[in-house]
Amino acid sequence: MTTTTRTRALGTTGPQVSALGLGCMGMSGMYGEADHAESVATIHAALEAGVTLLDTGDFYGMGHNELLINEALRTAPAALRENALLSVKFGAQRGPDGEWYGFDGSPAAVKTSAAYSLQRLGVDHIDVYRPARLDPDVPIEETVGAIAELVEKGYVRHIGLSEVGADTIRRAAATAPIADLQIEYSLISRGPEREVLPTLRELGIAVTAYGVLSRGLISGHVTDGQQYAATDFRAHSPRFQGDNLRHNLTLVESLRKIAEEKGVTVAQIAIAWALSRGEGIVPLIGARTRGRLDEALGALDVTLDAADLAAVEAAVPADAAAGERYAPAQMAMLDSER
Repeated sequence: MTTTTRTRALGTTGPQVSALGLGCMGMSGMYGEADHAESVATIHAALEAGVTLLDTGDFYGMGHNELLINEALRTAPAALRENALLSVKFGAQRGPDGEWYGFDGSPAAVKTSAAYSLQRLGVDHIDVYRPARLDPDVPIEETVGAIAELVEKGYVRHIGLSEVGADTIRRAAATAPIADLQIEYSLISRGPEREVLPTLRELGIAVTAYGVLSRGLISGHVTDGQQYAATDFRAHSPRFQGDNLRHNLTLVESLRKIAEEKGVTVAQIAIAWALSRGEGIVPLIGARTRGRLDEALGALDVTLDAADLAAVEAAVPADAAAGERYAPAQMAMLDSER
């Protein structure tokens, strides 16, 4: 297992975290069934390898993911447990059947959600707390202000944002210190480069980049005709459908040629590219198994020089992907896309 002592700061006000974080969403059914024991073992392996940032959401499996992390932390060696930093998203509203009802960023919902997350996670504070999306009916100042009150009381250490645009970022930062923005950012999702990243750099706010392998699409492990369960996000993702998928897999094959020349995997090239975008970016890897985790951590040993980066971007130019990153109804909820 590759180990890392490399760290990056979550902005000018946030903590030092491992250069790669572990996104735990896939361990709670968002990409089909996951093996419970292997999920716990993967979190343990990540902590042992020096990964300190664990990312979750209270709506991942309707609380399942937080309880899973609780179990993993309880059964990990004390020293590793103490090194773990928890990043939690809140606000998504879901029914018992998993249906999505929108988002609630009202102050009462912020504090109620935090109380439940603290209980499920078995901790006395959350390291980074963030609304999963912008509530269109609640000013961001009110949502962030409520989190700031939790910071004052010691229940939260730092405030984060997720999938919001430049104007919202500025308004939030004028309300309270913001450590980071979580947003999808990868070789085939480069929209943040237009306005969001320049704004974050100006304000000293970091990025925790999810989807650096685009839900596995540019991992090198997806094949044309692959079938997904109805509950799997990819079964409904435009980029995984028909001609879109076939086009996107041609990009992956172009990337594979570069990876093979360097003696690394496609996933490692894609993660290394994300790491190369600046010290203010912390990629989240969504490994659900120890094997995939080890492959992802191997990206820390991949050096991309100017010629390599030029070759990667020639193989996968910006805006080359076919299909939006979410289905239309979900795209409409993204303040970052407006």
